[in-house]
Amino acid sequence: MKLPKKIGLYFGTFNPIHIGHLTIANHLVEFSDLDEVWMVVTPHNPHKKRSGLLDDHHRLSMVRIALEDYPKLKVSNVEFDLPQPNYTVNTLTHLEEQYPDHHFSLIMGEDNLKSFHKWKNYEVILENYSIYVYPRISAGTVEHQFQDHPRIQKVNAPIMELSSTFIRKSVEAGKNVRPMLPYKVWEYLDEMNFYKKKSPQ
Repeated sequence: MKLPKKIGLYFGTFNPIHIGHLTIANHLVEFSDLDEVWMVVTPHNPHKKRSGLLDDHHRLSMVRIALEDYPKLKVSNVEFDLPQPNYTVNTLTHLEEQYPDHHFSLIMGEDNLKSFHKWKNYEVILENYSIYVYPRISAGTVEHQFQDHPRIQKVNAPIMELSSTFIRKSVEAGKNVRPMLPYKVWEYLDEMNFYKKKSPQ
């Protein structure tokens, strides 16, 4: 009997995707029992202000080109077609229905684990899915109930303190961010003039 494929779901706006995201995703697929990592691009919430968030299709395109050379890493736009605002628990249920031969897990940073108790139906998620947690430097503490939970697995991945916010601000300030991005993503951003300061009319 064929074993189910183990898929780790790495959610993010990826605005833009950078080498920190890639390093974490690749570490998880190479150094854990996951067969693939799917980078799930979070769509723009129509009820929230855009605040510098690129259009969904541009962010999806950048993730797609960033992953071209990584066959175990995939891009997913599954949330684009789900009702908004969307919750992780709904996405997981939807994916289970779509891919009954896959076994899904969540990937999150330690900073997200600290606020996990505020997520919608977090108990349902913990009951049914494993969570892989990568280290992040952040304030606050992990709730006691999550500290030695059998479904929560701490992964000794590199600590990547690079953020998309920092990259966007740096581009706007005219800084060279090429080493922080997969080269083709940098080319895409540069060609489209994304995040650059708009010259006054």
